[in-house]
Amino acid sequence: VQLVESGGGLVQPGGSLRLSCAASGFTFSSYAMSWYRQAPGKERELVARILSVGGSTNYAASVKGRFTISRDNAKNTVYLQMNSLKPEDTAVYYCNAFGIRGGNNYVYWGQGTQVTVSS
Repeated sequence: VQLVESGGGLVQPGGSLRLSCAASGFTFSSYAMSWYRQAPGKERELVARILSVGGSTNYAASVKGRFTISRDNAKNTVYLQMNSLKPEDTAVYYCNAFGIRGGNNYVYWGQGTQVTVSS
């Protein structure tokens, strides 16, 4: 199983970035996909989630209206479009997959990608 994030970097306040997470080794379409982030000295927090069925989404209050999560099941990829970025969005962003099979929970994490918002 692999989750490989990309698209992070340094951006000025008000700018945009698009993160991608390429998945392999599991049935991507059957898993809920999420983005989490962890800033220095803080706990990891959920940023956005998209379900496997129906594509319903939910967002942290701090990013609602600015970030958009989407998935392409044909490409086994989940995206996070981040607009109107703020310095407080600076963090390592992690891709997460969650699925249930045979009564067992399966959770996978990517290695993270750094997002820095600074002038």
